[in-house]
Amino acid sequence: MDPITNEVKLLHVDDHLLVADKPAGLLSVPGRGEAGRDNLASRMQATYPDAQSVHRLDMATSGLLLMARGAAMQRALSMAFERREVAKRYVAIVEGDLTQDRGEIDVPLAADWPRRPRQKVDVLAGKPSLTRWRVLQRGDGCTRVELEPITGRSHQLRVHLQHIGHPIRGDEFYAPLPLQAPRLLLHACDLSLNHPATGQLVWWHSEPPF
Repeated sequence: MDPITNEVKLLHVDDHLLVADKPAGLLSVPGRGEAGRDNLASRMQATYPDAQSVHRLDMATSGLLLMARGAAMQRALSMAFERREVAKRYVAIVEGDLTQDRGEIDVPLAADWPRRPRQKVDVLAGKPSLTRWRVLQRGDGCTRVELEPITGRSHQLRVHLQHIGHPIRGDEFYAPLPLQAPRLLLHACDLSLNHPATGQLVWWHSEPPF
């Protein structure tokens, strides 16, 4: 039986990489103290033993996740992420009404060590972090937004939206009323890059489930 269940859609497989659509609530990879817990990487490796992680999504976040096949491709894709050659877009539903139609959030982030895994804005010791956002729809006390993380810090989108006073609905770490949604309303919907083996631009899309 295929270990990749119906709740994980495999959108692309070739000899170099694969792209999966992760559901909310599933780990991307095991974290510290989580060895043996169900996670996307282990599911993929059960069918594709050479599958290697190159980036992560928070457990509470759903959407597109890219994996490399083999160590050489893992290095190539990891370098592409470091050079910001991988474009990612997310959709989120945030609290309140964003009055502008688009903007940027450019504030440095650092680990909130006493409250890990939380992160925080830290203008003195934080790493540069940049998010671009665009309003898609307003109504019912919330705003649907498209988010483009230019940097890839841990919890970046979640902390940045909280910082401007519009936390993502359902966020147990950063939203004041996380029960306003049954899950974190954040979904990785678009992923594109130049294929490291062919040089051709490749693009995948996953429609948000909310």
